[in-house]
Amino acid sequence: MSLDIFRLDGQVALVTGAGSGIGQRLALGLAEAGAAVGCFDLPHSSGIAQTVRGIEAAGGRALAAAGDVTCAEDLAAAVAAVEAQLGPLSVALNCAGIANAAPAEMMPREQWQRMLDVNLTGIFLSCQAEAAVMLPRKRGAIVNIASMSGSIVNRGLLQAHYNSSKAAVIHLSKSLAMEWCDRGVRVNAISPGYTATPMNTRPEVADQRKVFEASTPMGRMATVDELVGPAVFLVSAAASFCTGVDLLVDGGFVCW
Repeated sequence: MSLDIFRLDGQVALVTGAGSGIGQRLALGLAEAGAAVGCFDLPHSSGIAQTVRGIEAAGGRALAAAGDVTCAEDLAAAVAAVEAQLGPLSVALNCAGIANAAPAEMMPREQWQRMLDVNLTGIFLSCQAEAAVMLPRKRGAIVNIASMSGSIVNRGLLQAHYNSSKAAVIHLSKSLAMEWCDRGVRVNAISPGYTATPMNTRPEVADQRKVFEASTPMGRMATVDELVGPAVFLVSAAASFCTGVDLLVDGGFVCW
């Protein structure tokens, strides 16, 4: 079997949350595998332009699309722009999300609702917009970024709202996979463990980072580069018989 089945040449992708962190690296990773990439993030995100420049500097094709994943109209416009400028959408990585913490008994309703709006409803609306063009063609692969926090409860982190949102993303992905499996669209999830994004490598969280590393069996956090392979695999022909999968990329964390 040729390793070309992992290539994405001729594919057109949309990546939400492409302006920073995991989303930015995965957008670049899809381009490295041969895809043209639409990069979606909030209008004030300065990172989108950086992502597009990085893809184009490497000889790839990309465009920036600004909007909010909680707005269906913004997502529909992004899909339309990708199709008009890059070609028919066949791949999507939904990475946009937020994280914060608060004790459950004191958490304001607004904080709970905002987490669900972005992390869960934002994923649902993204999948809806992407499937709207994929399903009629009976072809497409969608990957949603969840978290190992959707399967376990992180010691010492007060994030019932975040954990709940990510658990819902995993089950949403499985549910959509079953609805669309006979219509040519695969849906999977990736659940990263502790990952060295800018949020987790700030000087003010240095002590917390040591705890993250010590509690991971492999003794360290993941790099964002280590999520590229799993993402490319799941959207490529190499994973043509994979749908409804939650792929843990956690350094063994959930085994303990």
